[in-house]
Amino acid sequence: MEPSNSSISDRSLGELLGNSLTSTPCANVRKDARVKVVSGMLSQYLESFTDSVVVRDMTTPIGVVGGREIIQGVFKNPTSDFFELNFVEDIADKRLKVISADLSLKKLISIWKEVKRAFALINLGNDDYSVISAKKLMEIGANYESDFHISEIPKKKIVTLNQGATFGDAIKLMLENKSRKIILHETNQFINDRIIIESIEKFNFLLNQRNFLDIPLGSVALEEVLKINEDLTLSEISKIMYNRSHPLVIYEESVITPWDICLALEKI
Repeated sequence: MEPSNSSISDRSLGELLGNSLTSTPCANVRKDARVKVVSGMLSQYLESFTDSVVVRDMTTPIGVVGGREIIQGVFKNPTSDFFELNFVEDIADKRLKVISADLSLKKLISIWKEVKRAFALINLGNDDYSVISAKKLMEIGANYESDFHISEIPKKKIVTLNQGATFGDAIKLMLENKSRKIILHETNQFINDRIIIESIEKFNFLLNQRNFLDIPLGSVALEEVLKINEDLTLSEISKIMYNRSHPLVIYEESVITPWDICLALEKI
């Protein structure tokens, strides 16, 4: 896509994404479902285009649950009680935003900053909704040619875990740094909220498991960071990250996440 006369961030989502804007279905869960149910759903949806699960009161969306809500709950109560006794409504983030196709990209990112979650719904009518998340915006980054290079993305310190770290160590660091991905020190491996939730599911949602937070991360398969040496354009890095299941890139000792792509789009 060639640049238009207007700034990309001032253009509408409908103009930038076309029919793709409403192509991602909404994953739903009843407000009275147990946390175990939504956790099982998140092990499939996290870091996909859907990314989080919408909580409904009958047909009305009333909140959203993502990896953050699950790992926060597990850190406070690392037992099966958290999953078996709590309802989805109890942990849902009620700051769920419903947007329209004529909303500008700049306004969407502003909303996401406000609610601290890169997720929103688009009303399709008849109680049907589609989802837009950070991964969807990488389509814009991939299709829009600009002179913006990844060297212009503000550098961020790489937060790492010591080898031999536990699930508890990882979750604590994620919550402290408001990060969904933590790299294992002196390796190219990282853990994220999806891996943690997948592990919890394998442990039968911690039934008869009293020491989950003390289990070493070495007991599970981690994901690999992609290291980039070339100063790629925003379009080039977006295409690469768009096609990765767990997009995380290191360039010049700094990490690049899908959220960094969103913030870069906001500037051009």
